[in-house]
Amino acid sequence: MSLDSIIQSSISTVPECLAAGYVDISSGMLLAMRTVDSHPREVMDLLAAATADLYDGANVRMIEQLFRRSRGLPESDGAHYFQEIIVNSENLIHVFMRGKRYPNYIMTFVCRRTANLGMALTKARLAMPQIEAAV
Repeated sequence: MSLDSIIQSSISTVPECLAAGYVDISSGMLLAMRTVDSHPREVMDLLAAATADLYDGANVRMIEQLFRRSRGLPESDGAHYFQEIIVNSENLIHVFMRGKRYPNYIMTFVCRRTANLGMALTKARLAMPQIEAAV
């Protein structure tokens, strides 16, 4: 299956999911995106860049560097400490997930605020291996 079709099918399994996107944080590019509504491409590109900032911004890199240093790990081990980030906005839940196979790729699921957060997170986690296999 293609990445687009797997993302489309994951939208139907994650509770009250309205959109999903796959972002390469090293470039800030949106690799794939599916939504139940139409949104301007400029908004989607900006969200991709914001996701890159969220996981790979200067302050986040500094925090990861400090964690490695405090644990006596080499700088070159590439360990990332932020794996999942959940953002609750006024009407939506945004679930950001770093891939295990491709740690520079972030999957984002956007659900209605009324979704059960635990179930959305569980279903999003279950979708990740298939998504990464399609890359």
